[in-house]
Amino acid sequence: MPTPAMKPGYFIAAGIIMVLLGILAWICAFQVSLASTIVLGVLLIAGGVMQLVQVFGHGPTAGMPRWLAALTGVLIIISGALLCLEPVQGAMLLTAFIAAMLIIGGLMRIYWAFQLRHIPGWWVGLLSGGVTLLVGVLLYATLPWAGLLFIGTLIAVELIMAGVSATYFGFTLRKVEQELTQVP
Repeated sequence: MPTPAMKPGYFIAAGIIMVLLGILAWICAFQVSLASTIVLGVLLIAGGVMQLVQVFGHGPTAGMPRWLAALTGVLIIISGALLCLEPVQGAMLLTAFIAAMLIIGGLMRIYWAFQLRHIPGWWVGLLSGGVTLLVGVLLYATLPWAGLLFIGTLIAVELIMAGVSATYFGFTLRKVEQELTQVP
């Protein structure tokens, strides 16, 4: 049951705005890919700086040696700077990494499904692994072009799906509120 704090119009408006932003992101997938790569680079730089602050702000600690923790922070900063300075290559590298993870994940899911083939419905895991593997292979096969559009397209799809979900939820809330007010 909806609470008085939930306003259907807000969900509907937010959903419509997200769908429109998603469509814009899809149209500008290349620019969104580059912008998100740069944002990731900035976040890595900030994380690397925080790593260095943490390393030099504390005395010796158990676990990782100070020099290794400092080296890690420096490498994180360098990685972030490279993403910011070379966003096209960074987007391609990130896409290649995602493709590799999809390929590995698909292979692992296929292996898992075969290990469970004595259980009814095991083929669903096999199908899921096969689709994941196929997406990873196709993504890798279409590099470098996929690297220029993939991240932006993912963001666009997420915005559109979140917008559709929010809009639908808002209309459902409105319908429930109307039904509650009509009950004698």
